[in-house]
Amino acid sequence: MVTIYERKLGLSRRDLLKRGGATALLVVSGSAVISTEHAWGLEATALKPKTMATLIQMARDIYPHDQVPDKHYAIAVKRHDEAAAKDPAHKELIENGIADLDLRAGDGGYTGVSWEEERIKVLQQIESTPFFQAVRGGLVVGLYNQKEVWPLFGYEGESYSKGGYIERGFDDIEWL
Repeated sequence: MVTIYERKLGLSRRDLLKRGGATALLVVSGSAVISTEHAWGLEATALKPKTMATLIQMARDIYPHDQVPDKHYAIAVKRHDEAAAKDPAHKELIENGIADLDLRAGDGGYTGVSWEEERIKVLQQIESTPFFQAVRGGLVVGLYNQKEVWPLFGYEGESYSKGGYIERGFDDIEWL
């Protein structure tokens, strides 16, 4: 028996239970992508919400950091939604790129591929395309420029406003 929630998500009960234990479930609803595990949401304005969910998974596969929550990847790919709202060519690049990615991934699309190694193989097929380069390039700035992410990597931020590195432990060599 399929409940109304399973029909809305397009998942069988078995698929929902399989996904629930290992990874966070991103729900596409209306114009939003919602994380059921970590209570955050992202509204898509120009791109399809399914496209945004795929971009989040793609971002996590390109720059995998287990300690970085999905919301930071969502913030990073939101730039593509904003750019797509201003530039129809960017919107076409992203939507067509995701459609091609889903086609290469087979049944269930890219987000339906449960093994990271298999998703990486799909990404390797498109790594020289302008679509992949646009997403990868946007992630470098979009992900690593978030101040909330810096402590997760042990980076304290710029030091000029705090007196520079000389006065802030530059010569602190406790490891010797």
